[in-house]
Amino acid sequence: MEQQPTIEGLANTPLVNVARGAIPGPNPVGIEEHDDVGHLVLRGDATLLASAVAEVLELAFPDQPLTSCSRGKICIRWISPDEWLVTVPRIEISSVESSLRLAIVGHAAIVNVSGGQTIVHLTGKHALDVLMKSTCYDVHELNFPTGKVITTTLAQAQVIIRRLDSDQFELVIRRSFADYLWMWLRDAAAEFGING
Repeated sequence: MEQQPTIEGLANTPLVNVARGAIPGPNPVGIEEHDDVGHLVLRGDATLLASAVAEVLELAFPDQPLTSCSRGKICIRWISPDEWLVTVPRIEISSVESSLRLAIVGHAAIVNVSGGQTIVHLTGKHALDVLMKSTCYDVHELNFPTGKVITTTLAQAQVIIRRLDSDQFELVIRRSFADYLWMWLRDAAAEFGING
């Protein structure tokens, strides 16, 4: 049986049953897990949430649907009419959640979903090609510019995709689908080569 490589923090990752390592190729695609952030879902009135987020995170709230705002490892994604996904460094998640609860005045919901999600970055010259093989959403740059956030399906599993730049994408995926989606992405990227 092939031995999996030792990876720092492997106990925390949902990707415990996956092949890792490079596959040689002409223009390798990077596939990398970023499991060092905590996830909070905010629901409520945008005005109330925006002032609390500005106070606690010192970050502007996205002002258009399906957009995002970020600073360092902190990111806010507008994912539905009254719902935002906030990610912050995992070590800060408890204090940020508590601070937001104190800062929000009025009716709102904050749910810590860190245990149910992970993030995978897809990078490289052929990252877009891999996405086009995997989702029915039109990910062409004219329809999916940098900073845009969409919830769609990738390989028949729900995923939140954010375009980081022309050849970098962030995939927020459910932990229960993490192994499946990782293997799908490696298979879809194999023709180009893989770094990761």
